[in-house]
Amino acid sequence: MGSVARPDVFCGTVVDSSDGLDLNVQQCLLGIEGSKIIFREDESSLEKLCDRYSFSEEDVTYLSPGQFLMPGLVDLHIHAPQFRYAGSNMDCKLLQWLEKITFPTEARYSDLVMAKDVFSRVLEDTVNSGTTTAVYFSTLHLDASLLLSDIAETKGQRAFIGKVNMDTNCPDFYRETTEESKRNTEAFVTHLKDKENPLVQPIITPRFALNCTRQLLGFLGSLAKQHNIPVQSHLAENQEEYGVVLKLFPDCKTYTEVYDKYNLLTPQTVMAHGVHLTQSDINLLNLRGSGIAHCPNSNISLLSGLCDVQRLRKNEIKLGLGTDVAGGYSSSVLDAIRYTLLTSKVLSMDKTNYQILNYQNVFRMATLGGCEVLGIDNNLGTLEVGKQFDALVVDIAGKNSVKYFDKDPIEDNIEKFFYLGDDRNIQQVYVAGKRIK
Repeated sequence: MGSVARPDVFCGTVVDSSDGLDLNVQQCLLGIEGSKIIFREDESSLEKLCDRYSFSEEDVTYLSPGQFLMPGLVDLHIHAPQFRYAGSNMDCKLLQWLEKITFPTEARYSDLVMAKDVFSRVLEDTVNSGTTTAVYFSTLHLDASLLLSDIAETKGQRAFIGKVNMDTNCPDFYRETTEESKRNTEAFVTHLKDKENPLVQPIITPRFALNCTRQLLGFLGSLAKQHNIPVQSHLAENQEEYGVVLKLFPDCKTYTEVYDKYNLLTPQTVMAHGVHLTQSDINLLNLRGSGIAHCPNSNISLLSGLCDVQRLRKNEIKLGLGTDVAGGYSSSVLDAIRYTLLTSKVLSMDKTNYQILNYQNVFRMATLGGCEVLGIDNNLGTLEVGKQFDALVVDIAGKNSVKYFDKDPIEDNIEKFFYLGDDRNIQQVYVAGKRIK
């Protein structure tokens, strides 16, 4: 008879969200078998659990008082090819930045040697920073997009990857014909679906309405429906962009209506930014169950504006966080957490009785909230029994930037991690039960 597989068991502080709490802190035993969490019980249940699951106390990983276990971070919006110039060329607004920096750089990704170098580094960087699920824009190149999916698969990150679509209002050196875009996007989706890797999935990716013809938008909406796969794009990032889109689509009263007309607003749609949404936009997003990837670093860095997250929360819009590299200069979701908190405080300075976001609210956005936007929250986003084990072991007591004091309340030290921590504090990263850092 073969030996019975023993579960991996952690004992210590577990931090996640719950139905009633944005931040739920519990001292417990957590057991993982394969990719899934099989028990989460009080520490007093150790003997009972040892008997039931055939493990001994020596098999338990005991977390120190300065460590805790939390769900992996979710980055809902990141441009993998733009990692090459993150932190540079930060003196433009959106449309000028696309023309001057982004399109010329992305056009070079027909060079797969360069693509492999950049994509390998962005995967390494995001995993080290605790991103277990990332939603990537690639480029319009089929081969480069397939390469990004291969690298994500090798690294073990959970990734939604989009081959970018753009067939109008873009330079001749970085443009597809409509038929090329259709053919290559369908080939990309089919290739990833045929591989049947649950960790690496395709996502339909019109760059934004400004760069896509009606014919292409209609095709992409049909393809998303045919394969039941998510959609990502940009929405109401910049006031100039919003105005241009309405001129291009005079039959639509709002920016959001453009996407909806072509069946691109679904319960699995991730719309990045949403800085300048009208109430009509918000109502339609709510009706379709589509979500917003809040990208506060980019919103400020490209002078796009300040997104009022509380307004979206009050209108019950699903919300997660995005780094938006390289409009945002950091690929760490911790940076997105901090910018979200600061943006909320800046907004409160000019508004009477404005309720600022707290770190508990934003923790939820960075974990469970992102999974809700993608429609994967039944399996991910918390450390509940039955869910996939995508998780981080965080250590805030070592030699690092967090000012840790062991006599302080655990909640204070958790908050310090979100304000002061970095990749050095993230000791281990797990995706589907497999340790990838």
